[in-house]
Amino acid sequence: MHHMSDQPARWTRATVYPDMWTDPDDDPRNKEGAGPDGELATLEDFLADYRMTLRMKCEGLDAEQLARRSVPPSTMSLLGLVRHLAEVERDWRNWLTEGDPLPRLYGEKDADFDGAVAEQAVVDAAFSDLEREQAATDAALAEHPDPGERVGKDRIAIRELMVHRIEEYARHCGHADLLRECVDGRVGQ
Repeated sequence: MHHMSDQPARWTRATVYPDMWTDPDDDPRNKEGAGPDGELATLEDFLADYRMTLRMKCEGLDAEQLARRSVPPSTMSLLGLVRHLAEVERDWRNWLTEGDPLPRLYGEKDADFDGAVAEQAVVDAAFSDLEREQAATDAALAEHPDPGERVGKDRIAIRELMVHRIEEYARHCGHADLLRECVDGRVGQ
């Protein structure tokens, strides 16, 4: 049974708005001026921000903290989320092709979360897997600049795939907010 005293005190780096992760001037997601022009550029901009948010939520934690399943009974951890999103990025490439699917990175269903153990080598591999899979999926999608083009066995529109990617990261960034707050008390968007 968890008592409130077991929970870390809430804190933030922000001094301007106490519910923010960091001050607006220090937040790499804050950009000056108008947003990008065009549908695809707008979708890519949102995706880039959510990808950055996930990384920010993992900053400053050690392997044990990253692997901690801090919202029981869930098996989810920040490290598990990084591994899960590497797996998902890889799978999105399967949607673009009519060929055989790429093999899974971590094995059977839930192996991404179950294998997220508190070892620095596992942490390093997870972040490098995520970076590699993101770059590969970005490169594959760059071949399809028309958001209305339909691809793969299911004839999914590029637009739908992009929105799905944003939705997946946004949902897991919400999980990351809670996981991080439970680990060390740090809050923010």
